Amino acid sequence: MDYLVTCGKLFKMNATEILNEITHLPLRERIYVIEKAIRSIREQEESSKMEEAANLLLKDYESDYELTSFTTIDFEDFYEARSILVN
Repeated sequence: MDYLVTCGKLFKMNATEILNEITHLPLRERIYVIEKAIRSIREQEESSKMEEAANLLLKDYESDYELTSFTTIDFEDFYEARSILVN
């Protein structure tokens, strides 16, 4: 069961009912709803891929000191070295 929030009220609707209601919207609002839905799907897919990649690398980072050797200096101050170019 899906939900639709309208005017601050929550309505229980299934996908077919939501699609039916969308057809009653003006074209501009339908395009807006579709764009938001696609963006939501892409963000969720990207988030899932990132989480999967992080989980795959977790064991490596926990056991391979070479991958985390620079983290020992994470809390040290960083000073940028700038050079002056002279013509």
